[in-house]
Amino acid sequence: MSSTASRSQHATSHVRRSFNPYIWLTENTLHGMARRKALLGYLFLAPTILGILVFTAGPVLFSFILSLFRWNVFTPPQWVGAVNYTRMFADSRALTGFWNSFVFVTFAVGLQVALGLLLAMILQTRMPTWLRYTYRTSFLLPMLMSGAATAIVLGYMLHREFGAVNYYLGLLGIPRVPWLTEPGWAMVSIIISYLWLSTGFTMILFIGGLTNISTEILDAADVDGAHGFTRFWHITLPLVSPTLLFAAVTGVIGGLQVFDLPYIMTRGGPGDSTRTAVMVMYESAFKNMEIGYGSTIAVVLFLIILAVTAGQFGLSKRWVFYQ
Repeated sequence: MSSTASRSQHATSHVRRSFNPYIWLTENTLHGMARRKALLGYLFLAPTILGILVFTAGPVLFSFILSLFRWNVFTPPQWVGAVNYTRMFADSRALTGFWNSFVFVTFAVGLQVALGLLLAMILQTRMPTWLRYTYRTSFLLPMLMSGAATAIVLGYMLHREFGAVNYYLGLLGIPRVPWLTEPGWAMVSIIISYLWLSTGFTMILFIGGLTNISTEILDAADVDGAHGFTRFWHITLPLVSPTLLFAAVTGVIGGLQVFDLPYIMTRGGPGDSTRTAVMVMYESAFKNMEIGYGSTIAVVLFLIILAVTAGQFGLSKRWVFYQ
């Protein structure tokens, strides 16, 4: 009987605690505060989410739908299914545009990342503060200019007959270089212009990455006798690898979408040597008024960028190290 009574009293006290008005009010107040905080967080995220849906996801979906139609704006769209895709893979100009984009990204982004890291390491060495700030400012100034303005200025500077670059090369006894009139040199000119415009941003990224490296790790490397290239390869590069991944991903995404520099400086020429995939898409959609075919090129380019970015993140597990 005593054990039964004790269990009954325990159950009664448990019920009383469960229905305690103070506890009930406190729990509901905490849940209400949590819900309000969550709602506030969603409200802050709403503009960004809405912007992504309206300006990114929406156009991508609409482009995919348009790629299944033949449409010139002036007449109603006609369903053609996958005809635009088969046409694109048989179009030599479109394939050349994709190939030129790959060549451009390979050299431009590779040099951009390498030069950005090199400049950041140089600026992290011991030098007067005013000199360090002067160099940082000079490398960042091109970022203040638009791509179109940069293309116009560099187009004049690289002109074969009247350009400043060939003028000073002539003073050194070097023959005039056909920067914009020969296929090979034209792509080189576009790459150089892109590096001048974008390397400063990559440099700033690496300065931030190098600054975050713990001084204790560097001091330990000095004690162990790691200097020069050994220290860079085994200590600095692994610790800055997250920044390297970010620079590579953003560089590839931006490089595959390059348009303003080749369009203004060379118009895709000579021939099709500097015509990129985005230029082919623009000419097809807005010059030839083949909206469906231009959308097809845009969809394929989007899928390529998505695949390359996914591949970069997938491979990053092997070489990116987080502190």
